[in-house]
Amino acid sequence: MTHPPRSALTTCRVPVPGWAGRKVRLREIDSADHRTLIGFDRASARERSAQVGGYRHWAAHRAGAAASGDSHFAIETLRGGMLVGSLCLSQDDTESDRFSYGIGIGAQHRRCGYASDAIMVLLSFMFFERSFRRCQVSIYGGNVGSLSLHGALGFREEGRLRDTELSLGDIRYLVLMGITAPEFAARHRDVMLAHADPSPRRGRHWRPRRGRHRHG
Repeated sequence: MTHPPRSALTTCRVPVPGWAGRKVRLREIDSADHRTLIGFDRASARERSAQVGGYRHWAAHRAGAAASGDSHFAIETLRGGMLVGSLCLSQDDTESDRFSYGIGIGAQHRRCGYASDAIMVLLSFMFFERSFRRCQVSIYGGNVGSLSLHGALGFREEGRLRDTELSLGDIRYLVLMGITAPEFAARHRDVMLAHADPSPRRGRHWRPRRGRHRHG
């Protein structure tokens, strides 16, 4: 689906516990995930509609990719803990208030809402907990599904770049899409309120505790 820019980026270290949405959670990738990630890539390569230069799970998360400074996460379901995709988080530099990411969902797990839920979890944490101000992603112009998904989440098109590195003389373009923290907060007010008020909610029949020496 989306993929991070090719330029060298600095690591953005983030705590994984608590990164959970309605359907999925984000966690660190471990050795047991490697075989599944490779399987996702092989299945994608067999698809006729696979985008040239698109997101590759194993290529993004193999040991050698750690030198890029990106942070890598597995996307697993809340029910059953099944690995359904992966995510690569990138930050432009140590002082930037902007970040980007690449995300992919295994072919057999698509159209289940996992990608949108994982993106919401990521944006919520980066905007409200880490105080980042802007997120920008690049998507191949032919990837209609990813373009529609990000548009529904509130991303706006900011420009288009020609990609001249594809084989067979096929020139394609990348669509740059972005969203700011205020735009995200305005569109997803329920998420904003959840982060603004960390205290537990009180039920309809909540009553203050009575002291030991309370008299009628």
